Amino acid sequence: MTAPVFVVEDGVLRVGTVTLDGAEGRHAVSVRRLRVGEEIVLTDGAGTGAYGTVAAVEGKDRLDVAVTEVRTEAEPSPGITVVQALPKGDRGELAVETMTETGVDTIVPWQAARCITQWKGERGARSLARWRATAREAGKQSRRLRFPEVTGPMTGKQVAALLADADFAAVLHEEGSEPLATVPLPADGRIVLVVGPEGGVSPEELAAFAAAGARPYRLGRTVLRTSTAGTAATALLLGRTGRWS
Repeated sequence: MTAPVFVVEDGVLRVGTVTLDGAEGRHAVSVRRLRVGEEIVLTDGAGTGAYGTVAAVEGKDRLDVAVTEVRTEAEPSPGITVVQALPKGDRGELAVETMTETGVDTIVPWQAARCITQWKGERGARSLARWRATAREAGKQSRRLRFPEVTGPMTGKQVAALLADADFAAVLHEEGSEPLATVPLPADGRIVLVVGPEGGVSPEELAAFAAAGARPYRLGRTVLRTSTAGTAATALLLGRTGRWS
């Protein structure tokens, strides 16, 4: 198995001895039960990783890592952003988890017109915090050094502005006349995909997004749930752009 990944604060990664404590240290010592000599990776979640072995374990929540190498990954190109309409229940966290494991770079929560779920006040803040925590944990689980950014929730007007600034923009829609699998894609820059809610993207939203340069495309013959469409589309694009080569 590949070495487990743990998150540390920005700026502490270096060759030499690095201490892992707090919640991450507790998970490493008490849950993963790492021992002296085992391989471990520390990351800031922003593209830098420190590779080494456990040098010492203290108590239940602290260990020292003998770091022998520090690597920094360049930002992937083209970058992939998924605008995710808010699903019902905990399926939003499922979408974030699987998109993170697949390799998405940015996730944008979107309060679409036909969303049943509403992010308002404290409930909205808690939901956003859960999405961000899910992305962090899924990033660690999938051995990523650069975790996806989960932005604050956007309105339809803000999503349209995001689409207008993209190098390629698409709305995933079962009635799209063209398949996403064959459309020409940019070699670099930013790709933005819109995943609508269970009730679909409204005609007004489709018109606004089309005006911003985002046409509707279909994934395949089946209709995917909003919590799985973004993951499937991300996988398709990672293969087509060569990021999975």
